[in-house]
Amino acid sequence: MPDMSNSSKVSTPLPTREGQGGGSKPIISLSPHVHGGDSVQKNMYGVCIALVPALIASLYFFGLGSAIVLATSVAACVFFEWAITRFILGREKLTICDGSAMLTGLLLGFNLPSNLPIWIIIIGALVAIGIGKLTFGGLGTNPFNPALVGRVFLLISFPVQMTSWPVSGQMGYVDVETAATPLAIMKTAIKTGDASLLNDLPSSLDMLLGQTGGSLGEISALCLLIGCIYMLVRKIITWHIPVSILCTVFVLAGLFHLIDPSYANPVQVILSGGLMLGACFMATDYVTSPMTGKGQLIYGVAIGVLTVLIRDFGSYPEGMSFAILIMNGFTPLINTYVKPKRFGEVKK
Repeated sequence: MPDMSNSSKVSTPLPTREGQGGGSKPIISLSPHVHGGDSVQKNMYGVCIALVPALIASLYFFGLGSAIVLATSVAACVFFEWAITRFILGREKLTICDGSAMLTGLLLGFNLPSNLPIWIIIIGALVAIGIGKLTFGGLGTNPFNPALVGRVFLLISFPVQMTSWPVSGQMGYVDVETAATPLAIMKTAIKTGDASLLNDLPSSLDMLLGQTGGSLGEISALCLLIGCIYMLVRKIITWHIPVSILCTVFVLAGLFHLIDPSYANPVQVILSGGLMLGACFMATDYVTSPMTGKGQLIYGVAIGVLTVLIRDFGSYPEGMSFAILIMNGFTPLINTYVKPKRFGEVKK
């Protein structure tokens, strides 16, 4: 969460009321007494703005397919948020304008291939909003990232459609050429022990810019980094989670590469798949990540370790989604045992 400790606003003197004996007593309200101007709506739309560079890159590399997938995902998430809140939960106050449903739709769309049929996207949006979010009471009470709940559900339910990756540079939607992603090539090299297969990987520069296949959020790591820097400057997120994830993956992937050259080098590992999207935009979700800086470091390191282990030794080439969801489940435990020091507390 944004740091409120450096706020330049000064609180006004506390009002007083007449007390017994002719003196005056301060009227003290509940904290906080100083407001930094942050709100759910402001931060949600701030993350949406940070995704604009990646959105533009996805439109450039995948054209019509990217536009259809993202528009469908956002529209479906907003619709299901409105429909379930209004007609199933019976709430008069609607939440579709706070930006959370729109953000869930964007993140879900970025986790999908650009040729995914519309009806599958709608199912994913229903699961993300209906099961991942509103089943637990709505924003602020969901234990798991809703977009990842929808993505993993689709990956398990529709594995063929979810793993058919269009080649970058095609402007079509359904009838497009598909090819193996960098993660698939890395997985094959590990299984066969043939390091020469890694020569088929795109260059690090191509993966940085987006000249590679994959889901909409697996291209242009540079655009995702620009969005991350924007959120850091605006204090929408802190550095703890993205830095701890990326550093952990770099170190662990580097060790595997030194031991066995059939494992890709750490730069290629970081730039491939949904690692950058997950580290910067999904693991940093306010609701499902720890509250303290120390807790976020533990959370980030664990996600990094799990991601590398699942990628290298699991059944799926990508492990970022599973790693984040697993650590979402541990967030309450981390918050319980990693707490900030109370003001005035004296340790025994």
